[in-house]
Amino acid sequence: MRIVHLMASPFLGGPERQVLGLAGALSADHESIFLSFAERGLSRPFMEQARRQGFETIELTRNAPHIRRAAREVADHLTRLGADVLCCSGYKPDVIGWRAARRAGVPVVAISHGWTAATLKVRLNEWLDRLVLRWMDRVVCVSVAQASRVRRAGVAPERIVVIRNAIDPDSFDKIDLSYRQEMQTWFARPRTRIIAAAGRLSPEKGFDQFITAAAQVAQQDAGVGFVLFGEGPLRDALAGQIAACGLAGTFILAGFRSDVRRFLPCCDLAVLSSWTEGLPVIVLEALAAGVPVVATAVGGTPEVVRDGVNGYLVPPGDPAALARRMRDVLADEARRHALGEQGRQLIREQFTFAAQAREYQCLFSLLRSPLVERADYGSCRSPSERTSEASVREASGLQTTD
Repeated sequence: MRIVHLMASPFLGGPERQVLGLAGALSADHESIFLSFAERGLSRPFMEQARRQGFETIELTRNAPHIRRAAREVADHLTRLGADVLCCSGYKPDVIGWRAARRAGVPVVAISHGWTAATLKVRLNEWLDRLVLRWMDRVVCVSVAQASRVRRAGVAPERIVVIRNAIDPDSFDKIDLSYRQEMQTWFARPRTRIIAAAGRLSPEKGFDQFITAAAQVAQQDAGVGFVLFGEGPLRDALAGQIAACGLAGTFILAGFRSDVRRFLPCCDLAVLSSWTEGLPVIVLEALAAGVPVVATAVGGTPEVVRDGVNGYLVPPGDPAALARRMRDVLADEARRHALGEQGRQLIREQFTFAAQAREYQCLFSLLRSPLVERADYGSCRSPSERTSEASVREASGLQTTD
């Protein structure tokens, strides 16, 4: 079976790592090929990583706003490659990929990672995306919470499939303390505790709330240091806030790092301060590293952060609550380790690429059926998986705000 992924990747982020991880975990009789819009050359890091992992990659020459020409180019590749399924990630791939797949007669799946509403342009594109999702053969949602949003957008329930994000937990088995030592050099003086966060520096991530909470924690414990990995349009504004809060030398903007996973096991706590999420990969990675998480209860986050079990959930936009829970975790070292171990166990049981790949393979097999409209994805899941998802739906409905 040939699985073609259509991407628009301005950087090597969470969705890109998800499709690469999936491609690497599929069985040998599933071949993955990546098509990507050039994005003014910004897609090259993703394309190069895909090639290093042994996958065929093709950079497209057509792009929006020339939708018809771009769809024709993608359709031609699908036909030439003998694609069995097209998977689209993001609103541009969804809009163009749907047209191309229909032209080539190939089943099309949208992977709905989440919506950010970060700017007016993004909001308009996400509005269009919500319309196009209604016409996909299937929409894979990375969390139960995202599935609820997709359903509210008008997608028929029978076309919605929940296959949650995943990681490779084995990559977090070994701790290299040299990364801890490197972080210590970033601060004005050595720190007894380091709290980390990571993500694009954009409004939906709520990093201004994290900085405000960090200032409250630092007032009571001057030994704590804070590191934020990532780049984005808010970097200057966040740097100004750090200075205004008196956190210079205490709160570090570390920039984009491709090796964040090496730093995570060397941190004492991870924080997610987002206003909206699909299912944040950084939370999965922190838990896999045995690091507890304090996170806002948005999107699919409560599906992985179990309040009081492997971390704590707080309301979005409440830096006081965020600071209070950060202090709670750091105040009890035995409790902090227990939370981390619970998180590590959860990831190994439920959020591996191997488990994710099995669910995708089942979906792909159903899409090849001539009775694709009647195919029941749930029929190929074990009773325990269906029970687990039902319990997550109930729990997330009570705890999530998004």
